[in-house]
Formats: sequence, structure tokens, C-alpha cells
Amino acid sequence: MQVHTNTVTALPLANAQILPAPLTLREVPRTGETFRHALTIYLKDSNAYGNTYFARYFEWQGICRERWFYECVAADMLQAEGVFITKHAEQDYVHETFPFQEVTCEMNTYDVKRCSFWLEFRFYAGGKLVSRGRQQIVFANHAKQITALPARVLEKIRRFQRTAQLTQ
Repeated sequence: MQVHTNTVTALPLANAQILPAPLTLREVPRTGETFRHALTIYLKDSNAYGNTYFARYFEWQGICRERWFYECVAADMLQAEGVFITKHAEQDYVHETFPFQEVTCEMNTYDVKRCSFWLEFRFYAGGKLVSRGRQQIVFANHAKQITALPARVLEKIRRFQRTAQLTQ
């Protein structure tokens, strides 16, 4: 089985030096709450070989992230206060998936700071890890200048934080 990694990095933001050294994703114990979102793979999600198209996992990261923001952080996505910007995103593929499989995405936060945090995504099909990824999210004002997250929001984000860190 060959493992593929895709990395997407957004355009640099003014005065932004948030991205740490690359990390190796692995299964680690978590102590915070875990957000779960279920998905079904359809034919439209597959490529000519019949397996799930790799880009769908990036789309599913976004769906899971948005659902978590809406349900657990702020239903209005803090639109009056600022914007969430994806600074970095990546996905590692562990096993193939196919149309009509049920996939569960589990998500936790880590490395939560005043203006940024990381999201870790783990995708399972049939109880087996099939893919994992992460995103670095920064908060900015409407002029796109990085700014501190409101304290009430940091508290909600930390509810999903795990204490063990990913390895370098």
C-alpha cells in the first residue's frame, strides 16, 4: 500500500509566522472531546478506477470543520468579529475507500494559541483508519490582519483539545 501526502499552503499573511515545523501524524491519546461527522461516499466521489478521489478528503475536512464551527464554536462563524483563514492543510492517505462506504470523520484541536489553532482530522471506514489530515487556522479581523480570538471562543476550541502532541 502506498501512502500519498498532499499539502496545500495558503498565501502568506502579513506579519504571519505561525506555521511550525512539519509534524508526523499518528494515533495519540486524546483527553478533550472529539467531534464526529458521518459521510457517505457516492459515485461522484470516485475516480475512473472506482476508488475515492483524493481531493474529496480536503472537501470533507472543510465540511467537518464548518459543522464543528457551527455546532460547537459559533453558529454565526464570528462574521461580525473577523474571519477564520486556513493557513495550512494536508492529508495523508492510508487505505482506499469506495462508493457507498460510510466514513466517519473524527476531529480534535491541538496547539491552541491566542490567534491560531490546529485541527486534526481522522477518517475511518468500517472502523479502520483510511486517511488523516490537519489544518492550521488563524483568526483575522476584516482587514485580514491576524488578531486574537475572543476568550469565549478559545474556551470552546480548547474543549476539543488533546493534550498529547504530534511528533516532529
